[in-house]
Amino acid sequence: MTIHKEGTKILVTAFLVISIILVLAFNFISIAWVNWFLTFAGVVIFFLFLQFFRLPSRTNRAAADELVAPCDGKVVVIEEVEEPEYFKGKRIQVSIFMSPINVHANWVPCEGEVKYTKYHEGLYLVAWHPKSSTENERTTVVIERKPGQEVLLRQIAGAVARRIVYYVKPGQKVSRNEQFGFIKFGSRVDLFFPIGTEIIAKIGDVTKGNETVIARWK
Repeated sequence: MTIHKEGTKILVTAFLVISIILVLAFNFISIAWVNWFLTFAGVVIFFLFLQFFRLPSRTNRAAADELVAPCDGKVVVIEEVEEPEYFKGKRIQVSIFMSPINVHANWVPCEGEVKYTKYHEGLYLVAWHPKSSTENERTTVVIERKPGQEVLLRQIAGAVARRIVYYVKPGQKVSRNEQFGFIKFGSRVDLFFPIGTEIIAKIGDVTKGNETVIARWK
C-alpha cells in the first residue's frame, strides 16, 4: 500500500503543524498529562490523515462486459431517474456513499473513451441529501465503451469535502485499473447507466473500488 499523490502536501503540512504544536507545548506547558494528551491526539490525527490518503494495490479482473465500482463505500441509491446534464433522458442511477474512513481514490469502471467532462461549483450539503447530486460541488465524466454503452460518473462533494479532482479529458482513452479522480474527506459518486443495464449491486452493499462488480452491459 502506498500514499496517494493528493495527500502528500496535506500530510507534510499536518506533520509540521502537529510537530510545532507539540514543541511549543513541551516548552511552555509544565503539566505533564496535558503534553502527553496533546501528543496522543497529534498521533491519532496524523494517523487518520494517513489512512485517509492510503492507496491499496488492486487489480480489476472483471469480465469485459462488467463494470466495477469506482470507489469504496456503500450503495445508498438504485433508481430510475431523469439525467438532465448530458443524456437528457431516463437512466438508472447507482449512488455510492464514501465515509471519511474509506479509500477515496476513484477508479475507471470500464475501458473506453472519455466523451465529456465538466466541473460544477456548488453547495456542500451532506452527501446523502437528495439535492446533493444537482446542487453540491461536483464533476461529471462520461465514458463510452462503444456506441450505446455510455456510463456517466458524478463525483459529489459532501459537507466535509472541499476539493474534487479528476485527471481525464474528452477524447482520452481509459483502461481498467486506472484512476480518473479523487475526492478529499468524504462524499459520494453517482453512476448513470442506460436503461436495461443489468444492475448487480443492491442497496446496502459495501463496495471496493476497482474490484466490486456493480453492473453488466446488455
